[in-house]
Amino acid sequence: MTLFVLSYLAGVLTILSPCILPVLPFVFARADRPFLQSGLPLLIGMAVTFAIVASLAAVAGGWAVAVNQYGRGIALVLLALFGLALLFPALSEWLTRPLVALGARLSDAADKRAEEGGSTVLTSGLLGVATGLLWAPCAGPVLGLVLTGAALHGANMQTTLLLLAFAAGAATSLALALLVGGRVFQAMKRSLGAGEWVRRGLGVLVLASVAAIALGLDTGLLTRLSTASTAALEQQLIDRLHPESKPQSTVMTGGPGMMMQAKTEGGETALPVEGAMPPLTGAVEWLNSPPLTREELKGKVVLIDFWTYSCINCLRTIPYVRAWAEKYKDQGLVVIGVHTPEFAFEKVIGNVKDAAADLKIGYPVAIDNDYAIWRAFNNRYWPAHYLVDAEGRIRHHHFGEGSYDVSERVIQQLLAEAGKKDMRAELVAVEAAGAEMRGAIAEMKSPETYVGYERAENFISPGGLVEDAAHVYAAETPRLNEWALVGDWTVGKEHALLNESVGGIVYRFHARDLHLVLAPTDGAPVRFRVTIDGAPPAADHGVDIDETGAGVVTNERLYQLVRQKGDIAERVFEIEFLDPGVQAYAFTFG
Repeated sequence: MTLFVLSYLAGVLTILSPCILPVLPFVFARADRPFLQSGLPLLIGMAVTFAIVASLAAVAGGWAVAVNQYGRGIALVLLALFGLALLFPALSEWLTRPLVALGARLSDAADKRAEEGGSTVLTSGLLGVATGLLWAPCAGPVLGLVLTGAALHGANMQTTLLLLAFAAGAATSLALALLVGGRVFQAMKRSLGAGEWVRRGLGVLVLASVAAIALGLDTGLLTRLSTASTAALEQQLIDRLHPESKPQSTVMTGGPGMMMQAKTEGGETALPVEGAMPPLTGAVEWLNSPPLTREELKGKVVLIDFWTYSCINCLRTIPYVRAWAEKYKDQGLVVIGVHTPEFAFEKVIGNVKDAAADLKIGYPVAIDNDYAIWRAFNNRYWPAHYLVDAEGRIRHHHFGEGSYDVSERVIQQLLAEAGKKDMRAELVAVEAAGAEMRGAIAEMKSPETYVGYERAENFISPGGLVEDAAHVYAAETPRLNEWALVGDWTVGKEHALLNESVGGIVYRFHARDLHLVLAPTDGAPVRFRVTIDGAPPAADHGVDIDETGAGVVTNERLYQLVRQKGDIAERVFEIEFLDPGVQAYAFTFG
């Protein structure tokens, strides 16, 4: 029930989003008609069509998307002709071909029925269907959760009702705007006697909207030009209704958390029993496997790995987890990755699938977007490893990086307890590259640093961070672990969004590697340039830039920007973005 309420409220908030602008002219073109006979059927047709098309697109893959694209094309033609009919009423008499004249005929039919006192319900409903095919709302946090649920549960009543709740929320706010707009419309006609000019003006607006949709401006430029972000409001709704949806602690980078152990007479480690393995229920989807239960895992040794794909500490442990999964799979080890997101974009299942493929993860992965498994384990850290014996009992855990030899010896011991023999005693040899390479922890003097105001520290731009509003920042000379923004940014809880084409970040750090979690807006690539101590990085460039410091943000992930090849020293890092729309989340080091 909570998700239905969230979906409806998020839909109501779309009136503040620029993505609603292209459909407003279609709605207000009926503002001079009776609301119950014209406006309401149009909004119902729009909401129902969006819910059905979105349900199909979420569960049926590419073919449904292709079908919808054809539908959008037909709808564009239909509504373009509707706009032309408003602009040039005589056009409806000249257009005789059935397909070409459809938009004009619908408009004329509505006009004639209204003049004759008849019903315009069917005509307005059909125009609503066309509008629903065109509407592409901004995918904020709530709609992301709704579409994730649709992809999981398939084309059933719950799926469609969730999307219908979102569309109904949007229709509610549009209905209020239409009621007010209708009164303004009638007042203009009475006071100015300009009914024909108003009609033609609406025709121009409809045609402009058709052009904007055809050019993709409804989902691209309008979002970047927005000054009212509904994502922050949606996230507040989620936080209020799901107060435990996010972890309360930060990533651990070292080895604390490992249980104290004692040697037995045979030299093996006596592993304590920490409790029964919690259930693995609540994942929104499973990758590489059908859903697994603790009951069917009895008799297997299980490694549970909590991770998230933009976490550098997680990325550096994955080569070991991957190697253990491969080496011991025939001995009875089952590795389960539990992907629990830290940032909103990590809740997008497509992003997780792409990351798992890039990382060559072939073992089962539970997508824990609702933190259900995280809470069941009472976990607080990324990465976190829990080792479960064949009896279903947790026997060992380790938080953070390192102690890989200890973890592997525990795996071997638990497999031996389960009766497995003839195991190779040697430990896995891992040679990782790129962001997966083991960190130079001993040389690292810079901590993970968040850019969003919720957890930001050591920020030095004059005036401090301005929350949830556009602001022009200037750089200061930073001391170690201090940072500043440069240019026009809007800083939210999780990230900072660059509003204009030139802006940057300055950070003084001490570590071998520097990473920055970045994301584009609406998938539009963002070019950038990196300097170290004011010069191109040359040999010290990371895997995501070249020697000149040039790079491009193409998707939501961690970008490795610096890897010092020589002596590790204190350096000043600067990144300049050459396009607007980049979202900066967090610095991590290694």
